[in-house]
Amino acid sequence: MREVSTRQTDIDFIVTWVNGEDPAWRAEKDRYSQVKANDLERGDTRSVRYRPWDTLRYLFRGIEAFAPWVRKVHFVTWGHLPEWLNTNSPKLNIVRHSDYIPPKYLPTFSSRTIEFNFHRIPGLSEHFVNFNDDMMIVSPALPTDFFRDGLPCDSAVLSPFRVMAGDWFYAPVTNNAIIGKYFTARDAIRQHPMKWLNLKYGADMLRTITMLPYPWFYGLMHYHLPDSLLKATLAEVWEKEPAVMDRVCSHRFRVPTDPNQWLFQDWQLAKGEFYPRSPDIGKVFQIRDEDDSRTAATYIKSGKGKLVCINDNLNPTADFAQAEIIVRNALDEVLPERSSFEIPNNRGIE
Repeated sequence: MREVSTRQTDIDFIVTWVNGEDPAWRAEKDRYSQVKANDLERGDTRSVRYRPWDTLRYLFRGIEAFAPWVRKVHFVTWGHLPEWLNTNSPKLNIVRHSDYIPPKYLPTFSSRTIEFNFHRIPGLSEHFVNFNDDMMIVSPALPTDFFRDGLPCDSAVLSPFRVMAGDWFYAPVTNNAIIGKYFTARDAIRQHPMKWLNLKYGADMLRTITMLPYPWFYGLMHYHLPDSLLKATLAEVWEKEPAVMDRVCSHRFRVPTDPNQWLFQDWQLAKGEFYPRSPDIGKVFQIRDEDDSRTAATYIKSGKGKLVCINDNLNPTADFAQAEIIVRNALDEVLPERSSFEIPNNRGIE
């Protein structure tokens, strides 16, 4: 394997956020939430998609404490801002949807549209990392955890996807159909064998080995952590599949059968434009109840991983307030100090 360059690559972070409790936003959302012809076209308008966990400030604290090398943080929002956010922070760039998304796609309440147009953000670095607002850095991270030699760091693991009727897991099927038009798994592995059969992947490499007899892509493993992406990747997919990109962005809400942002990760992997990274860099937690929150809190405080995602999947009978407090207390233990992204005299949690 060639030697890794020590030259610093300019890396930006993108943080997407929506305040689901903003009356003006809710009023606009409700205007476009009319039922359409069928469930698949209706889109995902559930309130859980916008329920706040009040962990956003810890995302910013983690960036400052554990990734101070970041060039710029682009905070993408419908227009509202957290009351505690210091808009004068030198590394912060407030980006409203209207600043970069073509007008014909606005207003949008779909993460697809928001993420599919990232490459249009004025001043965005070629190398950027996409953070959802439920993702955080919880221990020291290096630029080379995200990019090496100008390549996005990722884990290339073949894994058949699970398709569930009525669930957003339709998206990987659509992603795979697009990838399959331009790439095959057999060619991808032949051209970059050490990127696919790499010991960094640990036991997950066995998934790829079991899929070696099959020439096509039948699914890729996704770890639901911040994505390292190139602007050029998004531009290339738009160039190759303009009709698909236009259709997806025309949907006001998330539609299960549309491709999602993992399409760009898959494209980079299939093309060989990535640098192998261990999946152990972080972990996603599907929070269904208080026990899941406690498990996530233990991981956050352990320092075992650098990245964490707290995904809201709470059961209807679960105590949301208590589950939130457990996670937030753990984050406050790891990141107790205000960052320069917060107004100095702001008190309490939003």
